[in-house]
Amino acid sequence: MSEIIVEGNRTIVRPNMDIVASVAEDFKQELLLTIEANSGDLVIDLKGVEMVDSIGIGVIISIHNKLARAARELKVINVCHYVFGLFSTMRLNRRFTVEAV
Repeated sequence: MSEIIVEGNRTIVRPNMDIVASVAEDFKQELLLTIEANSGDLVIDLKGVEMVDSIGIGVIISIHNKLARAARELKVINVCHYVFGLFSTMRLNRRFTVEAV
């Protein structure tokens, strides 16, 4: 279960676990419930997350698309260098904000 913090017009989600296939569906459902329960933008804080696989990236893209349709933004912060490289290679940093550690 992720830590969820509501700060004004944004919600911060800290998964505190690697976002890989074995947890991806639960994480996606948690994010969907969070964005439905809170208005404003979403920040996913990946501090302590060392691995995001292709399924995890798919979850993040899906959440970005849902937020974008509602004119809300996604920001992914504290991304380790390995995962930041994946996001950059896939040019996801052009679709939403990605900040390295």
